[in-house]
Amino acid sequence: MIGLSRLEILDPILRFLPEVDKPKGHVSFKEKFMWTGGVLVLYYALLGIPVYGVTTQFIQDVFGPLRAVLAGSRGSILALGIGPIVTASIVLQLLVGGKIIDLDLSQPDDRALFQGTQKLLTIILCFFEGLVYSYSYDLAVPSWIIVVQLAIGGILVMFLDEVVSKWGIGSGVSLFIAAGVSQEIVQGSINPLRDASYGQTIGAIPAFLGSLLKGTPTIWRPSPLPSMVSVFFTIVVFLIVVYAEGMRVEIPLSYSRVGMKGKYPIRFIYTSNIPVILTMALFANVSLWANVLSSRGIYILGKVVNTAPVSGVAKYLRHPGDIFTYGSEPGYAVHALIYVLIVIACCVVFALLWSELTNVGPGEVARQIHESGMHIPGFRKDRRIIEKILERYIPAVTVLGGIFVGLLASFADLTNALGSGTGVLLTVGIVYQLYQEIQREQAAEMFPIVREFLGRR
Repeated sequence: MIGLSRLEILDPILRFLPEVDKPKGHVSFKEKFMWTGGVLVLYYALLGIPVYGVTTQFIQDVFGPLRAVLAGSRGSILALGIGPIVTASIVLQLLVGGKIIDLDLSQPDDRALFQGTQKLLTIILCFFEGLVYSYSYDLAVPSWIIVVQLAIGGILVMFLDEVVSKWGIGSGVSLFIAAGVSQEIVQGSINPLRDASYGQTIGAIPAFLGSLLKGTPTIWRPSPLPSMVSVFFTIVVFLIVVYAEGMRVEIPLSYSRVGMKGKYPIRFIYTSNIPVILTMALFANVSLWANVLSSRGIYILGKVVNTAPVSGVAKYLRHPGDIFTYGSEPGYAVHALIYVLIVIACCVVFALLWSELTNVGPGEVARQIHESGMHIPGFRKDRRIIEKILERYIPAVTVLGGIFVGLLASFADLTNALGSGTGVLLTVGIVYQLYQEIQREQAAEMFPIVREFLGRR
């Protein structure tokens, strides 16, 4: 059990897994920018490659409304998107957090073992999810050909994420989410083409201008057609997130060796958008398993009809649709309330878990500040004192931030914001954080002492 709990049994397999080499020295800001831009271009190119052997008709979409959040494109080899990566991360984090797997992620060897195991699990999930998703296509070739293509697409996303994490700026997963959602927002707002099924212009703004010229201005259209109401709530969510991203508690710091003073910011959204990503990935996997089990007459997670859960847990983990189109349906209010509460609860749990597992809790932050030679003015240069002060803020901010992002994500979903409400929340947060990361990289480039404090070489 000890060997199993520490995953040492997987060492012989993990040694053969390919990986992206870490940079041997400092990577300049210009190089990081070029790597990030190159990966983004390649990601968009892969989105345009269709799955070979699939007819133009799709039977169903297993991931449904979570498509944008998973950064995939239905019908392309990247149909799985970041699903396998995030799912592997959720599983291992829960196992480590529950002490089922005995790993200390502050230790380099254990962290490397965790990352290797996550990569192996991601590859396995690429084939499994590819198999399940292959049932949503009308196939002209054997299903294993489809599975292999989807798995290869998922594995490529995994390595592209690794390239960005090691050589670029920010996170590849976040970058792909922002890219996919931004594409949907642009198409939903300004696409001038007509939808053959509805006989109307797809883009909300061209459709509104067209109705205005006819003398019958229309600001709302039934889902799934985007409307000016969707554009309005997209802007509202954008402004709320930008404002919340600027909220923070700043702990004063002093660098005694050079007499430099600074501040350690504890952001209101302390764990960023990670809790929402993990929550939506969890919902996607419940939907995936519900489809698999329901097709075999097993309704543990609920009964599914044409990929839409109609009962059980799966039903309440799928958002009930926007309030303007479906609000008058029986049971909508109860469904919406339960969905919002579950989203908030999951976001809080994942926020607390992420804070501990990624070493951004009070203890680890206090250690980093102390070892960098900085201390809080007016207090002794003692790590325990720094930790005690941070404990007043970090746990509370983590919980409040989790509640906020959960509430805002579910609110945006219910208002039919473009790119899915959750997608808008994630994209705005990701772009804002990317901007901050670029600022930090530029500061680290200009002032080596800042790079030393941030733990970079």
